[in-house]
Amino acid sequence: MRVFQIQDDWGFDHLSLATRPEPKPGPGQVLLRMKAASLNYRDLFVLDRGYGGFTGTLPLVPVSDGVGEVIETGAGVTRVAVGDRVCPMFFQNWIGGEPDLERLTASLGGPIDGTMAELMCVPEQGLAKVPAHLDDAQAATLPCAALTAWSALAVCGTTRPGDRVLVQGSGGVALFALSFAKLMGAHVTVISSSDEKIERLRAMGADATINYRAHPQWSKPAREITGGRGFDHIVELGGEKTLPQSLRCIRPGGVVSMIGVLSGSSMSTALGLVITRHVRLQGITVGHRDGFEAMVRAIEQHAIEPVVDRVFEFDALKEALSYLKSGAHFGKVCIRHGA
Repeated sequence: MRVFQIQDDWGFDHLSLATRPEPKPGPGQVLLRMKAASLNYRDLFVLDRGYGGFTGTLPLVPVSDGVGEVIETGAGVTRVAVGDRVCPMFFQNWIGGEPDLERLTASLGGPIDGTMAELMCVPEQGLAKVPAHLDDAQAATLPCAALTAWSALAVCGTTRPGDRVLVQGSGGVALFALSFAKLMGAHVTVISSSDEKIERLRAMGADATINYRAHPQWSKPAREITGGRGFDHIVELGGEKTLPQSLRCIRPGGVVSMIGVLSGSSMSTALGLVITRHVRLQGITVGHRDGFEAMVRAIEQHAIEPVVDRVFEFDALKEALSYLKSGAHFGKVCIRHGA
């Protein structure tokens, strides 16, 4: 079978097509014919070993997210059947409950081989079915981007009708956060760098928007949107350059869900604001299978459709990663594995 793998050293230049023997499912395992994959910024970090020892050993099949069809099951499998369309979970060992080291280190796309393979063999506990109304590219976006947003707002946070939520950007996590916050009844403000993207965000239901290039100190107009009260919940995706401003417009007792470090991973901010305003600053790393299945029920009930910006062919993985890195996308960048 064909795979993409990081071959003999880390880095973009060492990512290439290769072949591997076709896997066979053992007891409790499921064989998938992969249909599509979707890209996350994490996949770029893994290429350069940005997560240190958690990225695994070489050769490594990259990319954490995808969807496949069950084509064979091993002895004792009961969760799925041949013909089911399923997503392999980002964290293969995190079924539910609180995170611990074992649950947080068995992740696809590093250190475990990821979804850029024509066939995958996965333990049945590490799979979940996907909504029937989604096509393959849309379904492939769910394991990381969708579940991260869901975990922030519905699992680690308790978003309620009337809450004020601020979301940063228009990538995959941001658009899922917008959709989920709206279905929970929240008033949602989104910041973006582009007036064109802002128009699309408003069409998706954003109640208020700010162009942060036109307003570099965007925390001031953001706070004014709340009548000076501040936001109940901020989905923090920028990191180094955005966190200081998020702390200026979160309400006392509010929650900042720290998800991304797109503008840098160092921290230089007035930490006194966290203390004096009794702010909860929480890290979010995807989520567990129980959360995924609850999210799927919500997506089905509300007929939510993930936004897919562009779909590349399997052979064009490197082009797709370059496009993701450019930041030109609105929504998710996906890979088609074949007919």
